[in-house]
Amino acid sequence: MLFRRRQPETFSQKLRLALWPRRSWRRSLLYMKKRVLRLRATPHAIAAGVAAGVFATFTPLLGFHFVMAFVIAYLARGSLPAAALGCLIGNPLTYPLIWGATYEAGRFLTAAEIPDGRAPESLGAALSHGDIAAIWGPYLKPMLIGSIPLGLFFALVSYGLVLVGVRSFQAARAQKAGGAPAAEPAP
Repeated sequence: MLFRRRQPETFSQKLRLALWPRRSWRRSLLYMKKRVLRLRATPHAIAAGVAAGVFATFTPLLGFHFVMAFVIAYLARGSLPAAALGCLIGNPLTYPLIWGATYEAGRFLTAAEIPDGRAPESLGAALSHGDIAAIWGPYLKPMLIGSIPLGLFFALVSYGLVLVGVRSFQAARAQKAGGAPAAEPAP
């Protein structure tokens, strides 16, 4: 192979890189910001795509975030690559915060009783046999209900921030190139 490492990374090195980037979190976040700003689409399409990804990340339906983000972005005439980048809000560092917040919001909205703080006796068996009904009532239902208002809130915030950022970036880029900024087409 042309670009293979001479010494393959060990499991501990891969784990360290998954939790802490080689350069820094600041550099990684700056890279993601530039990736979003440089997408070739209208500011609305980019912002709608990112907002769709952020909303999908707040749902407890792991494995379906990208699919859900793509469907929402398609319906909102958003950018699919921007939706994929918006899903990157969910990562091993943010998921505990997101899931805790969605659970508490859902428990508040449904006025559900607090479980005794322990996992159900048959949680392992329920998950290994695919019995979602055993964990639906105490955990998944409140998380799903709580994810809707929190996801909408953070999606709207991200839409506004990305829209303003992309508009100013594209206007500055057009001015630097010597042309007038392109007008956004009407939806």
